[in-house]
Amino acid sequence: MSTTTEPKQDRSRLTRQRILEAAVESLATRGWEASSVSVIAAEAGASRGALQHHFPTREDLIIAALDYMFEQRTELATTMTVPDLRGTDRVAHVLRAVVDLYVGTLFKAALQVWNAAAADPVLRDRILPLERKFGSGVHEMTVRLLDVDDADPRVRALIQGTLDMARGLALADVLTDDSRRRRRVVDTWAGQLAAGLGLAGN
Repeated sequence: MSTTTEPKQDRSRLTRQRILEAAVESLATRGWEASSVSVIAAEAGASRGALQHHFPTREDLIIAALDYMFEQRTELATTMTVPDLRGTDRVAHVLRAVVDLYVGTLFKAALQVWNAAAADPVLRDRILPLERKFGSGVHEMTVRLLDVDDADPRVRALIQGTLDMARGLALADVLTDDSRRRRRVVDTWAGQLAAGLGLAGN
């Protein structure tokens, strides 16, 4: 491959990356309806023609942004590690990390898409497998980092309940900064979860 072709391909990849990042940011901050092709192109610093070169339709763009968004969230879940902590300290660290996965731009963008998908069967069918994959990844990460036996129905229920709580805390943060209350809830639940998992005295 010529050195002339390589820089062009690099620029094309960077442009595509900027467009996808801009689409996620726009969904999170402006919402579904306001995230038009023109708005996203301007946010990415790209022309409308450049955007449509990569994504001919708005649907193509949103679906690609969804793939990108869920890939980013899943990668965060699968690569996370925990320091050498034990007992309640370890549980608290893992719980904060899980909550952080849900609180932020990626979750807020996903929320906008969920709302749109509720009235759009085609979009819903497209995102459900991605969301299931992410949910499974976070569940597996939590089990791995806590080093517990997920085959135990009680343990599995505690982990699932914890992930449901994390999503709820993320929802509470959408309209206002809920970080202070969220920290109190997380710290309190960490002690309860450690006791429920039999890790408090470890």
